[in-house]
Amino acid sequence: MKVLWIAAHPEQRSLNGALKDEGIRTLRAHGHEVQLSDLYAMKWNPVVDADDFDHTPGARLHVGKAAERAYTGGHLSPDIRAEQEKVTWADALVVQFPLWWYGMPAILKGWFDRVFVKGFAYGIDDPATGRTLRYGDGPLAGKRAMTVVTAGARPASIGPRGVNGDLDDLLFPLHHGTYWYTGMSALPPFLVPSADRMTPEGFETTADALRTRLLAIPTTPPLPFRRQNSPDYDPVTLTLRPDLAPHTTGPAAHYTDAP
Repeated sequence: MKVLWIAAHPEQRSLNGALKDEGIRTLRAHGHEVQLSDLYAMKWNPVVDADDFDHTPGARLHVGKAAERAYTGGHLSPDIRAEQEKVTWADALVVQFPLWWYGMPAILKGWFDRVFVKGFAYGIDDPATGRTLRYGDGPLAGKRAMTVVTAGARPASIGPRGVNGDLDDLLFPLHHGTYWYTGMSALPPFLVPSADRMTPEGFETTADALRTRLLAIPTTPPLPFRRQNSPDYDPVTLTLRPDLAPHTTGPAAHYTDAP
């Protein structure tokens, strides 16, 4: 298995740093190939601007169109092309970050903004039907992605009735709106709660659980999201058929096992 590990934490000596090192060591020890994009160590630029696309100075910038032209024409910024080559190479992505203000750090959001451009990660049509390939049928279909996330919240408080909200809902934009949108299968996340209260004993238990999850990446059942280009959705309005999960709304309705 070829794994791209994307890490977004500014301190190498942190819990995130230790888990990253342990995870990569485990994968390599079991014969898997790993490439690392440590965004803070790389001093990754998270800001999309015209320089990414060799854009004509003074002309109005339409980001999606400019990105697609630059991608197909081979004019994307070299740092973007290098990350796209890693994604193309990988069978699976491990995306690791601390949960900050209910989302990923800005540097990681900027990685997706700059790397997952039109033509590479989305914006491809099925030549047979003309329908856009997304939500399970995107350009990155066949790859798997697993989120490794640390949170200061206690376990129960980040559950279905917790004050912080359910983790699956908090990560829905990443799991469904990024991984699944581009075609990647989203695996259940690996959560490390109470991260700022971690003990040495707790770290050993957490590291062991992470090792188990990482080695199971090829066989772990993904989150059961519905495919857009399936009978589940109206092909014009892209809304769920009224007879499916009739009493469920929001993110939960887009799982195939929704009641």
